[in-house]
Amino acid sequence: MCGIVGALSQRNVVPILLQGLQRLEYRGYDSAGLVVVDEKQLKRARSTGRVADLTQKSSDIKGQLGIAHTRWATHGVPSERNAHPHLSSDSIAVVHNGIIENYEELRAHLKSVGYVFTSDTDTEVIAHLVHSHYKKGGTLLSATQAALGELVGAYAIGVIAIDNPQQLICARKGSPLLLGVGNQENFIASDMSALLAVTKNVVYLEEGDVAEINLDNYRVFDVKGKPVVRDVHVSELSNDSVELGEYRHYMLKEIFEQPQALANTLESVCNSQSLIPGLFGAEAAATFEQINSVLILACGTSHNSGLVARNWLEEISGIPCAVEIASEYRYRTSVANPNTLIVTISQSGETADTLAALNHAKAIGHPHTLAICNVAESAIIRQSKLRFLTRAGPEIGVASTKAFTTQLAALFLLTLVLAKQRGRLNAQQEKEHLQELRHLPIAVQAVLKLEPEIKKLAEKFVNKQHALFLGRGLHYPIALEGALKLKEISYIHAEAYPAGELKHGPLALVDKEMPVIAVAPNDTLLEKLKSNLQEVRARGGELYVFADANTRIQSSEGVHVMQMPEHAGFLSPILHTIPLQLLAYYVALEKGTDVDKPRNLAKSVTVE
Repeated sequence: MCGIVGALSQRNVVPILLQGLQRLEYRGYDSAGLVVVDEKQLKRARSTGRVADLTQKSSDIKGQLGIAHTRWATHGVPSERNAHPHLSSDSIAVVHNGIIENYEELRAHLKSVGYVFTSDTDTEVIAHLVHSHYKKGGTLLSATQAALGELVGAYAIGVIAIDNPQQLICARKGSPLLLGVGNQENFIASDMSALLAVTKNVVYLEEGDVAEINLDNYRVFDVKGKPVVRDVHVSELSNDSVELGEYRHYMLKEIFEQPQALANTLESVCNSQSLIPGLFGAEAAATFEQINSVLILACGTSHNSGLVARNWLEEISGIPCAVEIASEYRYRTSVANPNTLIVTISQSGETADTLAALNHAKAIGHPHTLAICNVAESAIIRQSKLRFLTRAGPEIGVASTKAFTTQLAALFLLTLVLAKQRGRLNAQQEKEHLQELRHLPIAVQAVLKLEPEIKKLAEKFVNKQHALFLGRGLHYPIALEGALKLKEISYIHAEAYPAGELKHGPLALVDKEMPVIAVAPNDTLLEKLKSNLQEVRARGGELYVFADANTRIQSSEGVHVMQMPEHAGFLSPILHTIPLQLLAYYVALEKGTDVDKPRNLAKSVTVE
């Protein structure tokens, strides 16, 4: 969601701030702004357009200390007056990610003592609070710490003062923030990708940390205000990994990166002859011995990966598995089972709802936790006992693609490890599954060759308002994922159903204007699915079928068949995901929507 960049240097930091914001555009935003200290003035520029518009507006601004922000509206409509940074008395400036839950109470108090509000945001109370403490004397650090003590909610903030042109204060609680360490210059950002052009040395702030940043050093204080040492890490990200390259959109680039992303994710097992619990952490073997069920907590696309895994875990591992939407889980009364393995799945590792669900699960008595995530130093990794890193690389497009398929690969590995530990996977089966995993990147590459046909097929969807996706068994969650992708980026209303449910309601929607997309693997439910498809044709519905070889489903009047490769067994859901991603992409392209940054959505959902 919102993005933060801050810089303190002996050079003009405005280009650094703008380049950082450009790198954070993928997170989703509706306004942008920056402020710098220049000759004892706070010079600010804000825009409701893209960062390119902000660049024009700030062309005459220079300074060696500054903070910048991309905002995704929560409190107050998208407008220049609500865009960050926010100022107090033209002497304190603040940028903020997160939500301040008690802002109305604080706002009323600050108004009563003379502060004038110029925005509708919750963030402006932070600027005035810091100012109210700073004017009493003391340091900018102590004033910020005092202000934070009055806040209820989540935040990552950057604070600068007009009379302190060589110091930047930052803090985090519930929202990600990191320090970039340079040579006689230091930085802050909500995402490492924003700083790749200036440094690869990074310090990940812990929950509750406050940092004081100077030109040649920095100090970090924990939630109790005590000085602490946080390790400096060298980021493995590269500039190339976040560049668009030859592709028109990041989404298409990331779709075509999936063979390599899967190869990277599976590297640890593809050169091995056996599967070991240690893939999930040093304590995994002992933990897996103690569990008797699995509970998967996730949101959106990650939730769909969990639904696929439930089928794998129960059929292959013989272990009961439940999957819950993370944003709902902690708001209902549930019965804790201390022998359940809690699996959280998140691309960013900072998804607020998933983090909250994880903490709730631990609080009610679940000690066994495993995170599947794409970001090594993310909060969800740090707060989990076990972890598996998907090595998808940076995912910039809001609609998740390679993160999803690498999550599925990780979950299949977990399934196999648990099956082996429970005596349900013999040596021959293990060998066969390992061979299938080694072949997976090649199989995905073969499916990508369908791109020209899918591009042509997408033309038929341009004037459609609704679409229905069907799947059965292991592939119903893939239908869900296909519908999610289409609605996310093309704005066509799309729903997914188990094909057997057609006659229980959805069939009433089917007519010649309702395209029906079916996932048709050559598995044990194929004949059942064929009967469901006949129900659609009998009502005049137009069918678009992604069918494995040898399914004997032929193209005909009203039936458009995309021929997939041979059936891939348990790994078939990964292969069937690819054409649905491509379909969504090319439909969105035909409709002229903003593929990488769809309206109203953000990449990393760091607020509840």
